[in-house]
Amino acid sequence: MPNIESAIKRVRTSEAANAKNSSQMSAMRTTVKKFEEAATAGAENMNDLYKEAVKAIDMAETKGLIHKNKANRDKARLAKKLAK
Repeated sequence: MPNIESAIKRVRTSEAANAKNSSQMSAMRTTVKKFEEAATAGAENMNDLYKEAVKAIDMAETKGLIHKNKANRDKARLAKKLAK
């Protein structure tokens, strides 16, 4: 544990940021997984789930959680599954 006040504050803020980032990444993965499960099952609400998944991916990209190319690659894969 750090002794310097600024280092102590940095530990607190980095823990808060880590919790927030982990939560958002988990939410993104969950929405993508829901879409993929619906795609394999052939559900009727695939368009809505696709929009939610793309929105979650874009949010993660905007926040800097994933790289721009990964976001585009993931969205392309989802679009390909939607087209099937």
